Amino acid sequence: MSDVAAEPAPQQRPDDIKAVPVKHPLRWVMAVLVAVLAADAVWSAASNPRFQWGIFGDFFFDSRIFHGLQITLELTVLAMAIGILLGIVLAVMRLSPNPLISGGASFYVWIFRGTPVLVQILLWNYIGALYPEISLGVPFGGPDLVSVSANSLITPFVAGMLALGLNEGAYMAEIVRAGILSVDEGQGEASQALGMTRLQTMRRIVLPQAMRVIVPPTGNETISMLKTSSLVSVIALADLTYSAQLIYSTNYKTIQLLLVISVWYLIFTTILSVGQYYLERRFGRGSMRGQALTPLQRLRLTVFPRHEGGGAL
Repeated sequence: MSDVAAEPAPQQRPDDIKAVPVKHPLRWVMAVLVAVLAADAVWSAASNPRFQWGIFGDFFFDSRIFHGLQITLELTVLAMAIGILLGIVLAVMRLSPNPLISGGASFYVWIFRGTPVLVQILLWNYIGALYPEISLGVPFGGPDLVSVSANSLITPFVAGMLALGLNEGAYMAEIVRAGILSVDEGQGEASQALGMTRLQTMRRIVLPQAMRVIVPPTGNETISMLKTSSLVSVIALADLTYSAQLIYSTNYKTIQLLLVISVWYLIFTTILSVGQYYLERRFGRGSMRGQALTPLQRLRLTVFPRHEGGGAL
């Protein structure tokens, strides 16, 4: 018999309760249901002969579709450039202490946000009915220095670009104004105490800090602009949508051509969404303790779990 007394078994204390992860069976049921529905939708579209996927493939890389895609991208880039620059100017004007300046900017936003963009496109396209000659000279009936025919200057492309860009400027003005107001007033007071002008304060201090608030909605507006540009088809501008309309008006393959342009819109909205995601991460640095992993980082940690803590991709 051992001389060492047997140690009593340790008694379990209330604090030693083992944590058991909560199970969520309903989540798995919903996940399976979503997967089944998605697979059924794909199978239905793939097996339905009325989709005529062969015709879809024939026109997906058609030169007329590519030409329309080029017009759509050009309109999106130019209209957003006009909208962003105009939005910054209008936002600064709205925050001006001068009532005439702030009132004029508010009136602009009221007009362009209060009327449909489709109506604005049509108005710019038919501007020659109101002003056959667009001139630059002395105001209030003075002599003209430069005069150009409105129909030759305001082409359908220019009409669409102006309508989309000027309309976007009204929305960007509110986005930029919200970003500026999100910056603490002490930043501006400190810069003024250092002798900086209002313009220098806005350009060097306020706007860089406001970008964290401005970038996400601006990305959404860019994606929306890509799709809204399809409205220029009403003035017979051969963008992506109107190019497809010209094709299916002769071969009557309406659904197939609509699927072609839908996929092209999806491709470029996806590209813009990815760019927006990384741009938000870029301007969001320093606003939180740590940033969430990117999809590529999560994929790498899933495939190579030993590489945790690696650098950003």
